[in-house]
Amino acid sequence: MSNDAFQMLADPTRRRIVEALRTGERQVNEIVEIAGVHQSGVSRHLRILHDAGFVTMRPDQQRRLYSLRAERFRELEEWIRGFRLWWEKRLERFEAALNANQIPPCSQRFNDE
Repeated sequence: MSNDAFQMLADPTRRRIVEALRTGERQVNEIVEIAGVHQSGVSRHLRILHDAGFVTMRPDQQRRLYSLRAERFRELEEWIRGFRLWWEKRLERFEAALNANQIPPCSQRFNDE
């Protein structure tokens, strides 16, 4: 998974555009209204997201409808999943160490004091 995916989504305007597209296909003018950015800026960011594989465009007569491409987000999910599994294993070991030392959970310790 390329770090370029994170660089693409690091821009706050592009994240607002992605958020606007989460609910489905939208025209540029709808995205402009939601994102609060001028039409030229939205068009530029949509082109960047399209080139990076995050967005697809479907022509519909005179309109261009934009939507998210799931594939690119699945790549991000897979990359993040590896870290989540790593952290879960560490937390399980930590929990086992706490249980082995019979240290009461924080909530119980605070209630006893």
